[in-house]
Amino acid sequence: MRQIAWPNLPPKLEEAWHRFRALSWKRKAPALSLAALCALGVALFVVAVAGGGGDAGPAGGPGVRHGRATFALTPSPAAAPTPTPTAVPTPTPTPSPNPAGGNTPPAGGATPSSVPTEPPPPAPPPPAATPVAGAYALAGALPSANWDLMVGFAAVPGAPNEAAVITQKTGEVWKVYVGGGAPVKMGDLSSLMASSLAVEEGLLGIAFSPNFQSDRRIYLYYTADDGCSADFDQCSVVSRFTVNGNAINLASKQEVLRVDQPYDNHNGGHLVFGPDGLLYVGLGDGGSGGDPQGHGQNPDLLGSIARVNVSGNGPFSPQVFAIGLRNPWRFSFDRVTGQLWAGDVGQNAWEEVDHIVSGGNYGWNIMEGNACYNPPSGCSTSGLQMPRAVYGHNEGCSVTGGYVYRGPSMPELDGWYVYADFCSGKIWAVNTVGSAPPVQLLDSDVSISSFGELPDGELLVLTFANAVYRLARS
Repeated sequence: MRQIAWPNLPPKLEEAWHRFRALSWKRKAPALSLAALCALGVALFVVAVAGGGGDAGPAGGPGVRHGRATFALTPSPAAAPTPTPTAVPTPTPTPSPNPAGGNTPPAGGATPSSVPTEPPPPAPPPPAATPVAGAYALAGALPSANWDLMVGFAAVPGAPNEAAVITQKTGEVWKVYVGGGAPVKMGDLSSLMASSLAVEEGLLGIAFSPNFQSDRRIYLYYTADDGCSADFDQCSVVSRFTVNGNAINLASKQEVLRVDQPYDNHNGGHLVFGPDGLLYVGLGDGGSGGDPQGHGQNPDLLGSIARVNVSGNGPFSPQVFAIGLRNPWRFSFDRVTGQLWAGDVGQNAWEEVDHIVSGGNYGWNIMEGNACYNPPSGCSTSGLQMPRAVYGHNEGCSVTGGYVYRGPSMPELDGWYVYADFCSGKIWAVNTVGSAPPVQLLDSDVSISSFGELPDGELLVLTFANAVYRLARS
């Protein structure tokens, strides 16, 4: 290669510069464009030479660290190049498997990025607890309530520790204290009752006004033999009284309802206020056997559950709520749902539990339980409300309606309707939701006449054994 004469170079560059400036812009423009393209080409070449080595170059070299490429001037060919030591790249540590799951972070504290994963699905809820057959018992309660033939219990509204118990034949009303204490006799209705009482007659029902703390009113259902229509020896009467202190004022009596009874059985007798503020009254079919007068399918008061608006001072006009009932012995409203549930005493073969709805026809005397009664076969169930539960007379003889359990001590019974049989002493529960069969809670040796519900939802069991019990786990 010919050597450049370095001493003559500056004058030649100055002469070239003066000639370039003397050119017109028409001739300067192409030259400038060509120079720009050459400069760009040189720059790209330098970048390619400096960074084209990629991973083969020293890792973390100064050009990379400071964000720009670096290069050295090329020495003259006459000079021997001095080799530059090449740094050996340090391999990046590879994460090793972790037996406990995931990867072990590499040395130096670097943490590998984790791959997002879906959260695990929530665990399914545990199955709802259900009552266990035979796992319950009757525990002693209200030891002072030891009267004969107790048939009714009512809590005093606005007084959680107070309630009343009634006795069928003597017509007595007793105030009792749930937390303990001596009972107080509130009254004796024997002077208003029939002088001769049959097995199913007497003082049969009690209800306090929901506003008892302000109006002091109490309602009682009893059998009378005076004031009945001609040719009737007895009638069922519902009267309202006021309570002065702890004493029922008999002189304050105001009749709410009077119904002639053709026979001395199937009198119903239960009283309860509904969520609508109306007084609900249970009346049997008039008695005898088989409903000879056909009251069950006749929309009159007999063979029905009726309701009465007792907010005023009368006269009162009862309305039929449901028909087709033979002898509804105890019914109640679920304090949570407001549903009405009843036990209806059967004829010869079947006892039943019913969910009572407005306008419902419960089949008597077309049907007894789920079986045809009149006619004995081939009956039509069209338009009839079928029982929620039935049991045969191999299990008992007379159903006693109870309550939907809503207490705190046995949550597995929550929402189950508890009922019993007067003759056998057996107690069952049936779920008010669905169609599962009833569960027998226990088999007692007492005649169960009625149930009571405490303010906290726990249940009491009234018996003809001169004792009141509480339903509990065994």
